[in-house]
Amino acid sequence: MLRLIFICILMMGWGAGMTPLSMKLSNRYRILDVPGGRKIHLGNIPRGAGIVLWMGYLLWILLCAPENFFLKLLSIGATIVFLCGYWDDIKPLNPKIRLILHLFAAAFVLLPFNIPFSHRVLLIVWIAGVTSAYNIIDGLNGLCLFMFVIAALTASRFGTPEIWWPIAAVAVGVLHWNFPQARTFLGDGGSTLLGYLFASQLIFSFYQSGNYSRISSSELALLLLLWGGVPVVDTLASILRRIIERRSPFMPDRGHLHHRLLDRGLSSIATLSIMALLQWVLLELGMFFYGRFTL
Repeated sequence: MLRLIFICILMMGWGAGMTPLSMKLSNRYRILDVPGGRKIHLGNIPRGAGIVLWMGYLLWILLCAPENFFLKLLSIGATIVFLCGYWDDIKPLNPKIRLILHLFAAAFVLLPFNIPFSHRVLLIVWIAGVTSAYNIIDGLNGLCLFMFVIAALTASRFGTPEIWWPIAAVAVGVLHWNFPQARTFLGDGGSTLLGYLFASQLIFSFYQSGNYSRISSSELALLLLLWGGVPVVDTLASILRRIIERRSPFMPDRGHLHHRLLDRGLSSIATLSIMALLQWVLLELGMFFYGRFTL
């Protein structure tokens, strides 16, 4: 436990200490988020924090978890997802290509698991969906990072804190530069990376628990919906709302929950607090049903 705490302190220091360097890099190469449209920030903000999360994760894998075969696979998938998003930060990437790469990364990380075909298809779609959902939810200072840290700490209750706490610590270190005032953004590279890491590691923790054989496909679907948390529920609700309004389900708007709360006059901190509470409630419901399904 002392070793794990020491690693977490180092990872938090990495996130806090390397982010300023990434901001300088983004400013130099003009990897910036320009205000306008649905964006609520003022001025050009560097999209540099994602590379800190990615490099911190790879460093942790290299130094602290080199013997874990699953984490080696995950590091490859995470690199694909991050580079895909980082490329999109620099120059817009074809959405179809991005989707194909996300699905490939999701399928790749499931290779070690001997699971039914129907479960595998469901999990591939879910991992890719969570990857995108964390990117979509990233519209408020600190929101994506808070969603991830809450999810990671909840998932560590599967009995695998050694794979959750270090990456949560990196996110906490970066959080200082993204909240309450955003001096840098995660960018598509950072937000999709967090979604992919959470979804993939959750499946690993879930199957490591040894109780998955008792869970049916419908029960698994409910668990995945709840464990997807606010990012997944909000994204699905937005898609359904747009379909009902006879608009493209993929057309961005200000209909997401955090936009609605802000438009009602709530402060960014109050909005973030409500979103964090909802995230915790959904994840706790997932853990509750998991316990019921595996009795």
